[in-house]
Amino acid sequence: MAKGKLTGVGVGPGDPELLTLKAVRILREADVVAVPDKGTGDRTAMAIVAEHIKGKTILPCVTPMVRDRAALAQAHGAIADRLCALLDEGKQTAFITLGDPSIYSTYLYIHRLVLERGYEAELVPGIPSFCAAAARLNMGLCEGSERLLIVPASHKNVSDCLATDANLVFMKAGRELGALRERLEEAGLLENASLAANCGMEGEVICPRLSELEADTGYFSLVVVKRGEK
Repeated sequence: MAKGKLTGVGVGPGDPELLTLKAVRILREADVVAVPDKGTGDRTAMAIVAEHIKGKTILPCVTPMVRDRAALAQAHGAIADRLCALLDEGKQTAFITLGDPSIYSTYLYIHRLVLERGYEAELVPGIPSFCAAAARLNMGLCEGSERLLIVPASHKNVSDCLATDANLVFMKAGRELGALRERLEEAGLLENASLAANCGMEGEVICPRLSELEADTGYFSLVVVKRGEK
């Protein structure tokens, strides 16, 4: 029996209309759709593709939201084991992931493990959250010779990034938004900052001026800083 192929499918930032045609085709052709499960009951990626996976076998994959490398490696290995077993059965398997699978994606670690074991696997790009956010904010991210720096705001102090001569995107800024605002104000950049939260999803917040934001916006919050623009 020929082995199946694993495809990591980027499903975009939240709006089902931003799925690519290739993503839709891969999902419709798949025998099994693997879905990340963070244990919170929130399956955002699955909701985006719901129309295209009706009747499919769904494989929940527990992906804990922790930073312990040993625990993460164990979880990734367990998922790879289950996926490889399906591929051995000849199942065409699609693993869905928010945004693009090459940008801060949990799936990428699993993808590498499957490739290392000798199986066929490919990536299908999706629209990144910061591109969707820029579109909703009606702004460009970088023009001419401007540089763009992408920063995971939730992971560590970002002060060094603020000194870089580049426009900035702070991803997953929800929990760190208060501290980020303070750092931006200290650097004289708060008035240059905009925010998009839950872009393309229920509860979307589009705020062209971060300095005027009063409410909390949650995990899927993204901040864009255009250096030199007031």
